[in-house]
Amino acid sequence: MDIRGSKFAPAGFRDIAGEKALALLSTDEISRAAYPGPDIAGFSLQMAAADPQAPLDPAALADARMVLIEVDPASPRSISRLGMAAKLPIHPFVVAAVRDPTLAQVRQLLREGAQDVIGLPLLAEEVEGLLVQLRAELDASRRGAGTRGKLVSIVKAVGGVGATAIATQLACLFAEQEAQSGRTACLIDLDLQFGNAAMYLGENPKLTLQEVLEAGARVDGAFLKAVTAAHASGLAIIAAPQDMMPLEAVDTDQVCEFVEIASREYGTLFLDLPGNWTNWSLSLATRSDLVLLVTELSVPSLRQARRQLNLLRQQGSADLDVRIVLNRYEKGLFRALKLEDAVQVLGHSVDFTVANDFPVVSAALDQGVRLTEIKARNRVSRDLTNMAAGVAQRLYPES
Repeated sequence: MDIRGSKFAPAGFRDIAGEKALALLSTDEISRAAYPGPDIAGFSLQMAAADPQAPLDPAALADARMVLIEVDPASPRSISRLGMAAKLPIHPFVVAAVRDPTLAQVRQLLREGAQDVIGLPLLAEEVEGLLVQLRAELDASRRGAGTRGKLVSIVKAVGGVGATAIATQLACLFAEQEAQSGRTACLIDLDLQFGNAAMYLGENPKLTLQEVLEAGARVDGAFLKAVTAAHASGLAIIAAPQDMMPLEAVDTDQVCEFVEIASREYGTLFLDLPGNWTNWSLSLATRSDLVLLVTELSVPSLRQARRQLNLLRQQGSADLDVRIVLNRYEKGLFRALKLEDAVQVLGHSVDFTVANDFPVVSAALDQGVRLTEIKARNRVSRDLTNMAAGVAQRLYPES
């Protein structure tokens, strides 16, 4: 009898042509599971009966690339098995399988060591999707081992200058452009208190930056992929925490490490930084390949932008690349301030201007859509498209 096509593959079965993926379920859940087949995306998928309360056998899991573990969220003993699996030498992708998990339970399981959470009973297409995703990540990791993506920090001269609106719309345009070159982009909303990047793009992810920070040293590429929201443009988004967090509560080494991990998963990272400087936000800005400093054509905004420039020059290296973005820019003979006045106040060239079209921008942000969905042709989208091309040319001049 060829057991590879059966619904239940015993734990002793091994297809040496593939890497091992193991599902540990109770007998009741095995009887309900839809088995997708033994060979998916180069993985040898095995199911084995295991009591959700019983300790795991490290020897049985030692060579598994993925371990899917049924968990009883009401049992601390059952939950603790996730941490044990995550510490195995091969560092498998750990998936918690739970019946009708709540948001609070998902967060708890991620903190305990799970890198993804799946509902029970198992559906064949969901298991297959997990393995296909894992295969893609493993292949990408092997191809790009040691490579680091580009960092773009978005800095506000003062609050209310529209930096997050620019960051979201620009990142979407950039992600679409970069897809043509086979690269990916991710926007991380690091404004722990007032971040709205996900909302501005119509996303309301259950998992946010808070889960990343709580996970600490357990964060890896797979964990980050589980937390990101996927926008239709191809942009990945890590949303700001749902609840306000003190800026000083974030450890500099921790946030820099997780950004470093994210930079190995994506070609370009856009970092929407908080309005107030901290050790960690300043560290990220000075490590960036490009800093976009967003200001307006007003005396208070320009003066504050000049102070921001001075700080970045003092803290950063001599070759830190800072580009000025003048938002809500209107041309006119009778304006009190003109573009050349901005250059004089800043002591720096204005690299990008973004037109003032309040009705279109306001409607897009309120509805959580792209600007072109409000008005197909608008001046703001034109300027942001030019900015995206300029950013790409700066980051990838060889393309």
